[in-house]
Amino acid sequence: MMNQTSIVPYLFFGGRCEEALNFYKNAIGAQLDTMMRFSESPEPPPPGAVPPDFDEKIMHASFRIGSSLVMASDGCGTDSTRGGFALSVIPVNKEEATQMFTALADGGSVTMPLGETFFSPCFGILKDRFGLEWIIAMQPAEPL
Repeated sequence: MMNQTSIVPYLFFGGRCEEALNFYKNAIGAQLDTMMRFSESPEPPPPGAVPPDFDEKIMHASFRIGSSLVMASDGCGTDSTRGGFALSVIPVNKEEATQMFTALADGGSVTMPLGETFFSPCFGILKDRFGLEWIIAMQPAEPL
């Protein structure tokens, strides 16, 4: 069997990665696969590469939302600018869509309220408390 190329989102949280991982666990049931702090690295970062108070920050983590893999880190400083993309979640029913949307919107802002559209029985867009944009989009029962 041949390996397939895939794209995996890699998110940087500028010092708030552990907070974000805990939030996603509670909000949408994310499952943590791996996590390594800078202090646990077998090789120290080059001098000046990360702030001196980053020893207990997250160097690398991977987690799953459903069957999708997402990677995350605190990065090499407190910057966490984002733009030009969103993570899209496809819930199985309206109850799950509502729960996810409500939980992710807590402390964030709603761009488009969750509701029915011509292309989805339950669709909404929001930015969570970390500035990450999410699209909640149930698939229609019948293809368009």
